[in-house]
Amino acid sequence: MEKTKKAVIFGANGQAEVVAFLLEADSPYSVVGFCVSAAYREADQFYNRPLVDFETVESVFATADHEMYVSLSYADTNRVRERFYHEAKAKGYHLLTYVSSKTTSWTDKIGDNTFIFEDNTLQPFVEIGSNVILWSGNHIGHHSVVEDHVFVSSHVVVSGHCRIGANSFIGVNSTLRDGISIGKYNVLGAGCLMVKSTPDSMTYIGTKAREYIKKT
Repeated sequence: MEKTKKAVIFGANGQAEVVAFLLEADSPYSVVGFCVSAAYREADQFYNRPLVDFETVESVFATADHEMYVSLSYADTNRVRERFYHEAKAKGYHLLTYVSSKTTSWTDKIGDNTFIFEDNTLQPFVEIGSNVILWSGNHIGHHSVVEDHVFVSSHVVVSGHCRIGANSFIGVNSTLRDGISIGKYNVLGAGCLMVKSTPDSMTYIGTKAREYIKKT
C-alpha cells in the first residue's frame, strides 16, 4: 500500500509493536517514530525508530506533518489512555483511526484514535466511539453503541441494540445478550455472560457474572 501519511505512536511496548506492524502492513501510514513520557523513556530508539519524550514530541515530529496514535492499554479502566488522548489532541495532533482490511464493517460511525484489529464484524447501524480498542475476532451486533475509551478484548459477542459505557473493559470470550447496557467504568472478566444491564463502576467475574465488586 502506498504510504501517504506519517504516524507517531505513543507507547513503547508489545502493543505498540503490533500497532506499528499493522500500520506499516495495512494502511497508508508510515510509522516514523515513537514517544513516551520522559520518566519512562529508557532508550533513544524503539522498533528501530526514534523514541522521544512525549512532553516535547511536537518539536521533533511537527503536528502539521504527522498524525499520532495513542497506543496504551486498559490501565485504571482506560483512564491513562484517556488522559494522553486528550493531551495529544491539546498539542494539536490529529489522532488516527485504523480499521483492519480484514474486518467486516457496515458502519462509518467510528471515532478518532480507535484501533480495530482483524476479523471483527461490525453490523449495520453500529456506532464506535473515540479512543476505542477492538482487539481481534469480535462481533458487534446491529444498532449497538460502544462509547469512548472502551477496550474490547478478543472473541467477544455483543448482541444487537446493546450499549457499552465509556471506559469499560470487556474480557475475552464475554457475551452480551441483546438490548442491554453495560455501565461506565465496568470491568467484565474473561468469559462473562451478561443478561441484564449493569450500573456504573462495577466489576463482574465468573461465567454467569454472578459475582461482582462495587468499585470505588
